[in-house]
Amino acid sequence: MNDGRRTTLLDRTLGRLNRVWRDVARQSAGPLAGTLGPDLGDDDVARLRGAMSACLERKGGAVSARARAADLGRAYLGLDRDSRRRFLDIIAREFDVDSAAVDDAIGRFQTTEGDGPRRAAAADLRLTLVPPWVTLLMQFNALPDGIKFLIDLREELAEIMGGDVSLRALEADLKRLLASWFDVGFLKLHRITWESPAGLLEKLVAYEAVHEIRSWDDLKNRLDSDRRCFAFFHPNMADEPLIFVEVALVEGMADSIQALLDESAPAVDPEAADTAVFYSISNAQNGLAGINLGNFLIKQVVDELRHEFANLKRFATLSPMPGFRSWLDAVLADGGGGLLAPEGAKVLIDLLDQSWPDNPDQAEALRAPLMRLGAHYLIKEKRGAGARDPVENFHLTNGARLERINWLADTSAKGLRQSAGLMVNYLYRLKDIEANHEAYSENGRIVASGQARNLLKS
Repeated sequence: MNDGRRTTLLDRTLGRLNRVWRDVARQSAGPLAGTLGPDLGDDDVARLRGAMSACLERKGGAVSARARAADLGRAYLGLDRDSRRRFLDIIAREFDVDSAAVDDAIGRFQTTEGDGPRRAAAADLRLTLVPPWVTLLMQFNALPDGIKFLIDLREELAEIMGGDVSLRALEADLKRLLASWFDVGFLKLHRITWESPAGLLEKLVAYEAVHEIRSWDDLKNRLDSDRRCFAFFHPNMADEPLIFVEVALVEGMADSIQALLDESAPAVDPEAADTAVFYSISNAQNGLAGINLGNFLIKQVVDELRHEFANLKRFATLSPMPGFRSWLDAVLADGGGGLLAPEGAKVLIDLLDQSWPDNPDQAEALRAPLMRLGAHYLIKEKRGAGARDPVENFHLTNGARLERINWLADTSAKGLRQSAGLMVNYLYRLKDIEANHEAYSENGRIVASGQARNLLKS
């Protein structure tokens, strides 16, 4: 991901929020954001607590409530990183549930008799278990661009919370709110083309997380006639993609990302293509991490492509193995970890330390052991009941089959650093998706082709 471009987009978003919320905040007396310092001194903290409490009092109707929330939001945007942490600490520690009220509600529920009164006591208990911070967060959601603010707020919470119990509870509640607001039923699937607004194309470049978009020519190539790009959008974030997928229409399954993204290669007639290759899926909003949108995106895109191109017979991916090289380095550092003889591990260390992809002899010497170890990593290595590799886990959860491991499929610096140049085709065979999903989700069984499993014996 291009962090510089993403930072620029974030700065623009913050600037727009400040301008829009300033106008909303003017509808309330005593603008808080104009008097707080960026380092949040003790006097500022006292006024901040007061402003948070005022947001929860609901005085003056909806217009006043929005103005107070905008004022508070602008205050947050104007703080430095350490002060934003203090801001969030105040919310997490001082606007949590009232423990005494919860104890009292539990006691009344336990001692109440009769169906009607007991149901009423249960309803009271549920209300006492909702922290005031939930109301506070929902006040932000009512503001223009407030939902984008909350997404970015969760991203920052995830970065700073560490093992802090209070901050983790706040983050968990915010995740639940976002998950309800970003239910797939609310989302719209749109195709992105070269004719899409320039601002949207710029975001595509900034948010691409798998294979960096190097230039406008590179982007144009990815949006050519034999390519498709689809993204999910939320009605309240019409100009912000949530997650997007890039697809190549080809003949046969692709086995090299460099070949697939070669700008000099002629375009394939999409009507002649028999395979749709999903080669990049990027989450554009880090604050929505853990809210599963990708599986719905793939399913809807498959439906779109089948409707547009009746000739498509296969839907597959060309995917990285982002955890493979770090796992391999640990195995080699352990003298082979039981998967290689110690002398074999030493040979691999020596070969991998050099520019091996450019040396045919070195590459050939590495091919068999790396392909075998790659198959072992994908088929045998687990994290809990699921696959160790996060990309593999995503596709197997969605019902794909581990179809093929490709040699020297990504020779970029990133591809060599993360995956030792290997890439994987995961095949979405429509009639098997449900069975594959159940086998993996219920039993942890990795459905793999004979080609992949045979590599274990090489």
